[in-house]
Amino acid sequence: PPQVPTMAEDLRAAAASQAKRVKSSSEAAERPAENGHRDKRVKRDADEEDAEDQNKKSPKRKIVLLMAYSGKGYHGMQRNVGSSQFKTIEDDLVSALVQSGCIPENHGEDMKKMSFQRCARTDKGVSAAGQIVSLKVRLIDDILEKINNHLPSHIRILGLKRVTGGFNSKNKCDARTYSYMLPTFAFAHKDHDVQEEVYRLDKETLEKVNKLLACYKGTHNFHNFTSQKGPRDPSAKRYIMEMYCGEPFVRENIEFAVIKVKGQSFMMHQIRKMIGLVIAIVKGYAAESIIERSWGEEKVDVPKAPGLGLVLERVHFEKYNRRFGNDGLHEPLEWTEEEQKIALFKEQYIYPTIINTEREEKSMANWLNTLSIHDFNSSAVGMQANNKSSK
Repeated sequence: PPQVPTMAEDLRAAAASQAKRVKSSSEAAERPAENGHRDKRVKRDADEEDAEDQNKKSPKRKIVLLMAYSGKGYHGMQRNVGSSQFKTIEDDLVSALVQSGCIPENHGEDMKKMSFQRCARTDKGVSAAGQIVSLKVRLIDDILEKINNHLPSHIRILGLKRVTGGFNSKNKCDARTYSYMLPTFAFAHKDHDVQEEVYRLDKETLEKVNKLLACYKGTHNFHNFTSQKGPRDPSAKRYIMEMYCGEPFVRENIEFAVIKVKGQSFMMHQIRKMIGLVIAIVKGYAAESIIERSWGEEKVDVPKAPGLGLVLERVHFEKYNRRFGNDGLHEPLEWTEEEQKIALFKEQYIYPTIINTEREEKSMANWLNTLSIHDFNSSAVGMQANNKSSK
C-alpha cells in the first residue's frame, strides 16, 4: 500500500522547497538586473530569507510594547543603572528581553544601544495598565510569549506593534491618561467622626469634588505641584484636558472611587499633589481659593496623596496615528483588541493590590492624619517677608 507521508516528512519537504526558493531567489539576486545593477530589493529579501533560513539573527526592528504592571514594591519604572538595591520595572523587563533572546546581552547593560524609550516614568509604587516602551529588538518567533515567560506574573507584555525607525515613545506621545483609585472616606469632613468601612460618599460631596477637579482644566503653572521647578520655569506650565471623579463602588466593605485625569504630560508627583490639595479642601483643611493661589508665584504648601492608587491608564499618539496610522505600512497605535486583556490585568493584579494594601497598611488613612500638620494659610505677604529676610 502507498505510504502516507508522516508530518515530519511533510515538514522536511516544505523546508526543502523553501530552501530551493531561497536558493533560486538568491541566484536571481546574484544575476545583474537589466540595467546592469543588481536588483537591490530581491537581494535584500534573499538575504533576509537566508538569514532566517540559517537562523542566524532575526532582523532588528523598531517596535512598541504595550505593558501592564503592578508597581507595588518597585522604585518606579525607570531603571537606575548602578544602583541595584532599588528595583525598578525596567530591571525586570530588560532581563526578560535578554533571556528571551530579543536583545543581545550588552544592550541590556547600555539601553541606548537598543534605542530604548519609555513613554512615562511612573513613580515608586505606581502601577500601569497601558504603558508603552519603544525599542529595537530581534523579531523572534512567539516573541510576546517568550518575553512573558521570563517576567513575574505582575508584569505583562500585552501587545506589540511595528513603528517607524525614528519613533520615540516619549516624544511622540501627545497625551497621557492616569487614574487614581482612593477610598471615599478620604473626602469625609475633618470635623465628623468617621467609621472608615461604614462611610459612603453622598451626591453633594461628589459634586463638590468634581467642581474642584474641573478647576485644573486648561493650562496652569503647576510649579507648586512638584519639588523640581521654580515659579518662572516655563516647563512648569502644563495643559490638563480633563479631570473628574467617577461614581463610587464598594470592594471588600470599603467604598472606593476612581479619579481620571488626562493631560499632555505631568511632572513628578503632580497628579498626587493635585488630588492631595482637593482632598485637603473637601475635608475642610484649606480654603477653595488655595487652588488659584497655587498657580501664582508664591510657594504654597501642597500635600502629596499616597502613590498607591495611581495607575497609568493609557498613552495617546494622536498626531503619530494621523500621520502614519493609515499609510499602509504601519498600524495606528491603538489597542482596541487588547482592551479585554488590559481590563483583566487590572482586575487580577492592580485593583486587588490597591485594595489589600489599603486594608493592611492603611496608606490613605495614615496620610489623612498628616493633613493637619500642613500650613495652608501662609499668606503671600508672609511669604514675601520670609523671602526678603532669607535674601
